[in-house]
Amino acid sequence: MKYIISTALLLCACYAAQAQHSYEERIAAHRQQYKEAFITEPRGPLKGGDTAYLRFYNANSLYRVVATITETPEAKPFDMPTYSGKTKQFRQYGVLTFAIGGKQQALQVYQNLKLLEDTAHAQHLFVPFTDETTYTETYGGGRYIDLSTADIKDGRIVLDFNKCYNPYCAYAGGYNCPIPPVENRLKIPIRAGEKLFGKEH
Repeated sequence: MKYIISTALLLCACYAAQAQHSYEERIAAHRQQYKEAFITEPRGPLKGGDTAYLRFYNANSLYRVVATITETPEAKPFDMPTYSGKTKQFRQYGVLTFAIGGKQQALQVYQNLKLLEDTAHAQHLFVPFTDETTYTETYGGGRYIDLSTADIKDGRIVLDFNKCYNPYCAYAGGYNCPIPPVENRLKIPIRAGEKLFGKEH
């Protein structure tokens, strides 16, 4: 009996290790695409060798959580300020609730009204946030996560902080980067996704 239990535990450990390794590969591929997008984007703030200064936390599946989304269809449009002083029009799409490290958290998720006019981006959802790594380990202006209404299943959606990224303002001036609202200031550290840029600008 002890042998059977030990074998079962060993198999579980092996499967978990394989799953983590596979997940790390997927995140590595995602980050490679992210770097390449800077080079191909004409308006992008980074070129060529600058992408070598992009830094990330190690992939950690504990920061890939399933969130419950409570939609707020009656929410009215509002002007979200940006770091350039201009504003962009958004509406709250809903509220995400989830747990990290056994602690319940909540983030508001938004739709950019201008993007809604473009059928190619009509399903786009935007989650700007700050956390306890902001200013010290990650960009002081917060980080962003992109989601899609198409990924909502039975009132839930995967929220993967390993894919959170810096706004263009983290690399150069002259961009209209939305400021994360007060409601999206997490009181925990999110050591996942992109870190501070490794080069002065």
